[in-house]
Amino acid sequence: MSKIKPVRGMNDITPQEIRSWQIIESSIRKVFSSYGYEEIRFPIVEKVSLFNRSIGESTDIVTKEMYTFEDKKGEEIALRPEGTASCVRAAISNNLLRTDSPRLWYMGPMFRYERPQKGRSRQFHQASLEAYGISDPYMEAELLVVSSRLWKDLGVENDISLEVNTLGNENTRKKYKEALLDFFRPYTKDLDEDSLKNLRKNPLRIMDSKSNKVKKFLLEAPKIIDFVDDESRVHFDELLHVLDDLKLPYIVNPKLVRGLDYYNKTVFEWKTDKIGAQDTVCAGGRYDTLVQDLGGKPCPGVGFSIGMERLVLLLQDDKKEKLDDLTKLHVFFICLTRESIPMAIHYVEEIREKIPNLNIKINFGLESASSQFKRADNSGAEIALILGEEELNKKKISVKALRNELPQKAYNLMEVIRKLQDI
Repeated sequence: MSKIKPVRGMNDITPQEIRSWQIIESSIRKVFSSYGYEEIRFPIVEKVSLFNRSIGESTDIVTKEMYTFEDKKGEEIALRPEGTASCVRAAISNNLLRTDSPRLWYMGPMFRYERPQKGRSRQFHQASLEAYGISDPYMEAELLVVSSRLWKDLGVENDISLEVNTLGNENTRKKYKEALLDFFRPYTKDLDEDSLKNLRKNPLRIMDSKSNKVKKFLLEAPKIIDFVDDESRVHFDELLHVLDDLKLPYIVNPKLVRGLDYYNKTVFEWKTDKIGAQDTVCAGGRYDTLVQDLGGKPCPGVGFSIGMERLVLLLQDDKKEKLDDLTKLHVFFICLTRESIPMAIHYVEEIREKIPNLNIKINFGLESASSQFKRADNSGAEIALILGEEELNKKKISVKALRNELPQKAYNLMEVIRKLQDI
């Protein structure tokens, strides 16, 4: 019988790979919570209409990339391709916007039918912050500070840089789209099919083109900052002033746009040159009309999403020693007889009471002593604890250093605990 293969672009995360995921997830929970953001969880499936109304019916996400199906009652359902629309829907559905200006975070899988490559999967994972009810640029500043704090906590702050831009208001974007159409009109014969489609449906998306020919044209193309309304310009200048005061480095990228229709005013991306073509690790911006577009009362919003797979790649790129140090096994417990196993479980719980952060694995296999010592050595642990018939009779535990030539010696439990506290 042939093996069943995983769906293309939907990847397993093995125990060998999970270490960096766990470190990142733990850091996200700690940092996000420390700024007063509260976790929210919402379904993986939503009505297709949610994403048509929020992301935009002409976007590639809606027209090409969403996983959609009909449920048993014929309703159109989609696996969520991104989280912001779902978060807004959840905030409206649960009346979270009525009494407060909630600050929320969430983490989980998203789904898009794209060509799989390094840093891009069809099932991918995001961690996101969303803040509602505050229209001041200080809210964007806090989101950038929070993300910067996360990079520092993970030790990747020198591998990642911030780019910012403003898209202005709806009138700004309307005028700018017209200017782009006028600029590219003489070059339509030189454009690829995707660029022509973008010009027809949403000219802003041509700014994100991967075509080298289009990139050359864009060097001479009009800049959106020249069309920005006064209010948005003041908003953006104030944000930059705050970032300067905080000494948070940034680059103003006039070509930076986001691929979703709901953004206005500030947009930003955190990028790296360490992981290949998929270089955006975190991206977001302001979306002041989205709540109203989805049936709520007018309420400004701003947020960002982190691409977890890309952050994992970045962390693994040059932080392998740190990952191993933070998650490695400290102690491998060897049981030489069946009677030693329940006693080993008892001893390990006593050790954990005194040293809760110690990682200890008990081997239940009852293989030969040489096989178990080989397992202990391969585990990466520094210490092997050994419990056999002799140790049981003497109520002791033998301790063997696995990374140096110190002699094996037997100790009582309290002596073992004192030795393990020095690891």
